[in-house]
Amino acid sequence: MLYSLLSRVSCKFIGGVFKMKLNKRIIGIGLVAVAVVGLVACARGGRGGSAADSKVRAAIITDSAGVDDKSFNQSAWEGLQAWGKANKLEKDSGYTYFQSNSESDFATNLSSAVDQNYNLIFGVSFRLHDAISESAKDNEKINYVIIDDVIKDQKNVESVLFADNEGAYLAGIAAAMQSQNKKVGFIGGQKSDTITRFEAGFTAGAKSVKPDIDVQVQYAESFNDAAKGSTIASTMYASGADVIYQAAGGTGTGVFTAAKEINEKLSADSNKKVWVIGVDRDQSAEGNYTSSDKKKSNFVLTSTIKQVGTVVKDIANDQVKGKEFEGGKIKTYGIKDGGVDIVTSSLPSDIKDAVVKAKDQIKNGELKPTDGLSK
Repeated sequence: MLYSLLSRVSCKFIGGVFKMKLNKRIIGIGLVAVAVVGLVACARGGRGGSAADSKVRAAIITDSAGVDDKSFNQSAWEGLQAWGKANKLEKDSGYTYFQSNSESDFATNLSSAVDQNYNLIFGVSFRLHDAISESAKDNEKINYVIIDDVIKDQKNVESVLFADNEGAYLAGIAAAMQSQNKKVGFIGGQKSDTITRFEAGFTAGAKSVKPDIDVQVQYAESFNDAAKGSTIASTMYASGADVIYQAAGGTGTGVFTAAKEINEKLSADSNKKVWVIGVDRDQSAEGNYTSSDKKKSNFVLTSTIKQVGTVVKDIANDQVKGKEFEGGKIKTYGIKDGGVDIVTSSLPSDIKDAVVKAKDQIKNGELKPTDGLSK
């Protein structure tokens, strides 16, 4: 409260105080304190309605894929960075991330975030469920958000889910229409409710176009094993699958590697070209390559979008604005509210038309893709 009052003193006034020739007897401790606090406020650029007003300090705890996974974690970190910059905050003082290299790092990173006075903590992945739950019980005055999972009956934890099956359904339509071999693949990271939504939606979408299409499914049981992702993808492509959708975090980068190795040996217009469907963010840049006939080309058919970063940013902004934290609640974001989407810019016109039509049907409730979980 004292800081809040004193920091409203203008920088100009504070500067003037020091220029005055005052009798030393009237320069008390209180005036010195006013000057010091005021100068600190000036050095920080004033308050100006930024996140500092509400003292929101936000942190992300990644899963093992990390903030450079070109997927889920990266999207979350990009959203938090955008929030921090918009509120004129500095990294490591107003916002940051804690990298988890393995599951054993979750509890340690959460403790570090608490010790460093971060009071809005995002757990990015269902894998942080237990660690978030325990940390939240021990720190009831700190707000936590678990993404892609549900923690019940804890008033300082908000649970955020995405209707990934909706975007995956559209990806399935695109894959089936693009496939010449009537064989497509799905590679998941670790089995969970989240990845089940992707798998179920993708399979349903593909079969809505070609009921007898062969949808090959395999899990890497890891979100940060690119080599394994590449091996699985190479095997699928060799078996005839010509489009693979990956929902595997860092493991998914191996799928791009496998596709690139195949396509670089082919001409740009070869009918043996293989394709990848990206996940969580627009991954089209990962599909750039040079064909055997020296042409610049791309093998990313489309990407499903999961607005993790936008949700992170919106929740943090709500706290800055003083809105009541929605702990204990479960929020699900889908196509209707813009939480899930698909990139259509590079799709052939016939595939784009089919995808847009299905998207509109999902949005208005005519079509409800299965999530593989509901009875």
